[in-house]
Amino acid sequence: MYLKFAFLLLLFCFFALRTWASDPDPVQDFCIPNTNFDASVGVPCKNPRLVTPDDFVFSGIKSPGNFSDTGLSAVPVNPTTFPGLNTLGMSFVRADFRPGGINPPHFHPRATETVYVIQGKVYAGFVDSTNRVFAKKIPNVIFGSGINDELLEKAFGLSLRQISTMRRRFLPRKG
Repeated sequence: MYLKFAFLLLLFCFFALRTWASDPDPVQDFCIPNTNFDASVGVPCKNPRLVTPDDFVFSGIKSPGNFSDTGLSAVPVNPTTFPGLNTLGMSFVRADFRPGGINPPHFHPRATETVYVIQGKVYAGFVDSTNRVFAKKIPNVIFGSGINDELLEKAFGLSLRQISTMRRRFLPRKG
């Protein structure tokens, strides 16, 4: 009898621990850090009544940063530089490359990375946990990239006529 009870208790503890092993759900829509508070670990949220639209605007990516020896200029945007991102679990970066420039290999545990090419082409990819490489040369076009018209129509809510107009307008010029 005690053996069955001990087994059930152990099983319950195992499942209980498993349910605690996740990120908590956010309890508020946003948490702008209160920079007037001195804390060694974490910063409390600003009173929501004191939050202004300026807390959600960041204009630091208008211009490229300084180029490194690798030919990369990166302007990071994270909760430190843009408080409106605090507790949202996201950040982004403006990256400019000189011709032939590289972004040194790096990793993002439990995160994502999106690449949007404005000019030129970028060879980008990732390596999964089995060391399989997924890489591709990314051109600077959407409407001249060979993406199926039907997909563009559904994704952007455009008509085929509008897509045709966009293709003509944004298709890379030759020469």
